[in-house]
Amino acid sequence: MRDDVTFVCRSTRPPATTRITTRRRSVAIGRESGSTGVERFKYSLAACTHMKDQGRSTRKRTGGRLKHAANKKRHQLGREPAETTVGETRVRYIDSRGTEQKVRALSTNLAQVADDGEVVEAEIEDVVENPSNVNYVRRNIVTKGAIIETSEGRARVTSRPGQTGHVNAVLLG
Repeated sequence: MRDDVTFVCRSTRPPATTRITTRRRSVAIGRESGSTGVERFKYSLAACTHMKDQGRSTRKRTGGRLKHAANKKRHQLGREPAETTVGETRVRYIDSRGTEQKVRALSTNLAQVADDGEVVEAEIEDVVENPSNVNYVRRNIVTKGAIIETSEGRARVTSRPGQTGHVNAVLLG
């Protein structure tokens, strides 16, 4: 039986910890005997507290645990919702996958309102109803499906202001 050393991996945390992997066994040398030197998640969540993991569930339909097939990837991360409010127009540009950018509307007071094929720009006065969250009405937060009061009348929001950066709506009745 030969114990050939295949590679040596230095840990990124304590410099004195080294893991030597052989063909038959794995030996840890240094302060932490359980450290492998491999971080489970390449992009630290501590530095990006606004990001959420959008990866696969850790449980099966039956309730059993799923084993990790791969490490977490950066494109699986999500972010906190923009929660677009009614007010002076403010937008934020966010990097998305590839070379694209997302435009987040942090607040807006204009809406593109459609009525029988004709589109006019109207001023948003108030949020009347929001089916996604009842508290969004008193906080004046605009999301897709929200009913807003505009200078043209009541309208239902058809766009996602936190993703596209603007509000599109359709006049009601």
